[in-house]
Amino acid sequence: MTDTWLIVGLGNPGPEYSRNRHNVGQMVLDELAARVGGGFKAHKSRAQVLEGRLGIGGPRIVLAKPLCYMNVSGGPVAALARFYDVDPGHLIAVHDEIDIPFNTVKLKVGGGEGGHNGLRDMSKALATKDYLRVRVGVGRPPGRMDTADFVLRDFSTAEKKEVPFLLDAAADAVEALVREGLSAAQQKFHAIKAP
Repeated sequence: MTDTWLIVGLGNPGPEYSRNRHNVGQMVLDELAARVGGGFKAHKSRAQVLEGRLGIGGPRIVLAKPLCYMNVSGGPVAALARFYDVDPGHLIAVHDEIDIPFNTVKLKVGGGEGGHNGLRDMSKALATKDYLRVRVGVGRPPGRMDTADFVLRDFSTAEKKEVPFLLDAAADAVEALVREGLSAAQQKFHAIKAP
């Protein structure tokens, strides 16, 4: 196995979905790409990838955005993991999470998918749940709104003001996970709320 880290931002392809809550994982990858410098390129695994390092001489990372719909993300992710020879311990899924409040970032390894079809498909394709997750809180649907309708909507006007801070915090969490490991990153991010 290599020392490469594969960081996957879950979402749906196409401009009509690009600012949806469900695409917050891909928005975080855009923030990471801006930090690394460089653009995404098409990869044969049906994903866009950007290879780089976290800082000069830092860990090698591959940022990946599957080019398929969220609920069939597993195939491209498994293909990328094979291509880059990355084991689950070096695979980070960045995704929206309705079970934690908006503007909150949580990290974990393994566990259930909480009804998240993108994670469910990844776990199935990888034949394991033991990969790392950066869970980006988007809050719960108001009233009786259907969860799918809620996550496929853009952030509210009030939330949009906070989104850049949330993306920044989630990108920081990914970097901490790679550089410092899960427990150190959890101590750092579970204690604070994004500003």
